[in-house]
Amino acid sequence: MKRLSVCLLLLISVFSLKAQSLKALVGGTLIDGFGGTPIQNSVIIIEGEKIKAVGTVGSLEIPSDAEVISTEGMSVLPGLWDMHVHLMINGHSDYAYWDKTYPPLFKDVIMPSSAHQLLMAGVTSARDLGGPLEESLAVRDAINSGKIAGPTMYMSGPFLQHAPYPGTEQFRWGVSGEKDARKKVQKLARAGVDCIKLIDQDQMTFAEVKAIVDEAHKHNLTVVAHSHRPEEIRIGLKAGVDCFEHTGLSSAPEYPADIMVALKERTANMSTGPLFWTPTIEGLWNYEYLRDHPEKLDNDSWHLGLPDTVIADIKASIEYPGRLPYFQLTPIRKPTLEKKFRQLQEAGVVMLVGTDSGIPMKFHSQSTWNELDIWVRELGVDPLLAIKGATYWPSVIMGVDKQVGTVSEGKYADIIAVKGDVLKYINLLQDVDLVVKRGQRVK
Repeated sequence: MKRLSVCLLLLISVFSLKAQSLKALVGGTLIDGFGGTPIQNSVIIIEGEKIKAVGTVGSLEIPSDAEVISTEGMSVLPGLWDMHVHLMINGHSDYAYWDKTYPPLFKDVIMPSSAHQLLMAGVTSARDLGGPLEESLAVRDAINSGKIAGPTMYMSGPFLQHAPYPGTEQFRWGVSGEKDARKKVQKLARAGVDCIKLIDQDQMTFAEVKAIVDEAHKHNLTVVAHSHRPEEIRIGLKAGVDCFEHTGLSSAPEYPADIMVALKERTANMSTGPLFWTPTIEGLWNYEYLRDHPEKLDNDSWHLGLPDTVIADIKASIEYPGRLPYFQLTPIRKPTLEKKFRQLQEAGVVMLVGTDSGIPMKFHSQSTWNELDIWVRELGVDPLLAIKGATYWPSVIMGVDKQVGTVSEGKYADIIAVKGDVLKYINLLQDVDLVVKRGQRVK
């Protein structure tokens, strides 16, 4: 009798767990990430971590034991990706001071705080480009194991460059010669990074850059490179870089003609796959408005997970937005952004939503929706394509498009929802109402 009771309890527990793991999101307008026509009155069945079925009210039966979550009047879409974040920084204006003061807090405080803020903003996957190796991987793995909250992180570990800037050796590795370049990539690959980040490649020899790219590709790692200066782009294209970052810090009005020719040649060569680019527009585009309306900095969403002392330190560093050296050239740079963005569109590169979040006054809790807002509202990108640049295409470059990136059967249930029509008002994404990550409702 005792054994029978135990068996019955176990059986009840199994059915209870199954019921808890079965969810149905019902009634919303589904933007699935593929870029096609949204699905009205959608139904999404989630079983455990994955999406079991996608359909519409009346055509897809809702299991009687499922937890029903109403998405009536909401836009439902894949969890967002941010393809250029820096978990180790949180908006402080003085990098030299930050890099000297806060490394002891990176692993247990700063980086977990940044990750949690991203998740609450609807970012369920993100690519971190440039950080200390041990801390980056520890935070990524802690998120994956469920110990801390955050997006699924794809980590580059340290920048690879000719020589680290003074005081940055923890997260910037110098490269000296072709052999050393290969060794540095091998070390990162063995440690388990998800991609390789290049910066200042125009200060390296071409043999060094080519060695980094070739060695990374041997280990099935994509190579991401800065594109601030024309020569960085020329060298990166020649070496076979997979993805470029930014639209250039210089005030030059456009990309040179030879670079446009090279970009079009590269995008025409489909044997190498798409050429990806993360323009990181919003940080520069919104600076002057932020400078003149600093009350936006009072939004306390960026306080999440940070000690009061760190919050006070960040606030003090950005007290006078108009005085920050980081942005003094921005009024000259901003007029160049739209032209360069159009050139990249014309060249046929696949653009990804990424923000450089963590730079001065740019917080992980706000940057991603701001980037989408500038693309759509200011630059005229079709909202469906902008969302595709923050969902489907990021999963493709990271090689996980069979697992995430769209709301479709068999993929992990990384899903967000927001009240209203995001295709008409993209800035509704500043306040995401529902966040589901790997089938678990986290907001």
